[in-house]
Amino acid sequence: MKFITDLKPETIKMVERLYKQSKHHKVRQRAHCILLSFQGFSFAQLMKIFDVSRKTMYNWLKAWSEKKLVGLYDEAGRGRKQIFNPQQKEEICS
Repeated sequence: MKFITDLKPETIKMVERLYKQSKHHKVRQRAHCILLSFQGFSFAQLMKIFDVSRKTMYNWLKAWSEKKLVGLYDEAGRGRKQIFNPQQKEEICS
C-alpha cells in the first residue's frame, strides 16, 4: 500500500473533481492525497505535506484501497452525539 497505482482515467477525473469542488475540507484533502500518491509521492512526503501522523495516512490509504471514492468520506456516527431528543429541542426553541 505504498502508492496508489490502479487509477483509471475516469476515476482520476472524479477524484480531481472532488479535490476541487467538494464542500468538505477532509474529502478535498484526502482526494488530493490520493492524486499525489498516484503521482509517486512517498508515504513520508504525504505525511509531511498534509501534516498528519503515520496512522492517519495509513487509514486514508486503507480506506481508499477498500472503499475507493466512498472511503474519502467520514463514516456516519462520528462526532458528538446529540444530548437532546426532538421533543426537548422543540421545547427549547419555542
